[in-house]
Amino acid sequence: MRPGTAVRWRRRVGRWRRAALATLVVGAVAYPLSGAARPEIPAPPPVALAAPTADTLTDVYAANRANAAEAARMAEAYGDRHRAAADRGLAGPSRQLLTFDGRGEGLVTEVLGDLAHADRVAVLVPGSDTGLDTYGRFRAAALALHRQLVAEAPGGVRTAVVAWLGYETPGTVSTAVATTGRADEAAPRLRGLVDALRGVTGPGAEVALLCHSYGSVVCARAADDLDVADIALVGSPGTGADSVAGLRTGARVWAARGADDWVENVPHLSADLFGTTVGFGTDPVSPAFGARVFDAGDGGHSDYFDPGSLSLTNLARIALGETTEVTHD
Repeated sequence: MRPGTAVRWRRRVGRWRRAALATLVVGAVAYPLSGAARPEIPAPPPVALAAPTADTLTDVYAANRANAAEAARMAEAYGDRHRAAADRGLAGPSRQLLTFDGRGEGLVTEVLGDLAHADRVAVLVPGSDTGLDTYGRFRAAALALHRQLVAEAPGGVRTAVVAWLGYETPGTVSTAVATTGRADEAAPRLRGLVDALRGVTGPGAEVALLCHSYGSVVCARAADDLDVADIALVGSPGTGADSVAGLRTGARVWAARGADDWVENVPHLSADLFGTTVGFGTDPVSPAFGARVFDAGDGGHSDYFDPGSLSLTNLARIALGETTEVTHD
């Protein structure tokens, strides 16, 4: 390849991506916010449990594992072996499920570490195309973060990670991914999770939200006066707010984008049309937004939690409250 050809090719690909994303935004305006329904996989309803406490966590985990095991049996009988395998994995004896719902695309909240005694809790909020069928990749990110926290935590500091698949995420190729609708539905659930964590952890525990892609829209919609110390937005298409002030939060707000993340090409616009907000407004890594921009390295959209990456190192430092150690872009 001749000198300069690779650069021109990357620019051409960037233009194609921008055009495709702009078309998606326009499509969200022109067409109803609906999608083809997939066949419903049989699963039991979630178990009805009281709000968890430090004393009841073991019972909560066990009840949700049993529910996942029953969901696996029902999915197997239905003929969906992939879902059955995912449910069986979640039903394993070592899994700590704070919530589980095997119906539809599926919802689960999983804890890594000792939540009841944690001094620092990191809550991961996923983006699009995350459900029980793809949960493994989301859990891999949570595991990588948990290992990083354990490795970097100062002596005596105990940590836990909460992988929160607590909302129906939009598909990447869908009109819903260009609107705040799913985030507006998810925000009260995320607020409920943070409240539930406060009923389990000690009074001095600090909570950080680490929000990826469309998950950053969810975190932004839930941020108003939420009892968390930090909110980190990575690979964010925008939040629906013009600035950090618009989030109405006392938390430190961070933002980062990898050098090879295609989300850079998302048009940063926002419009209220026919009762639906389309687009997400100001770029969170821009000076106009006002977040603390940190270095995410050279990775792409799915690389923020890769072991050994600069982004994972900085996210762990944010979750640990080691704010002066975070490297800035």
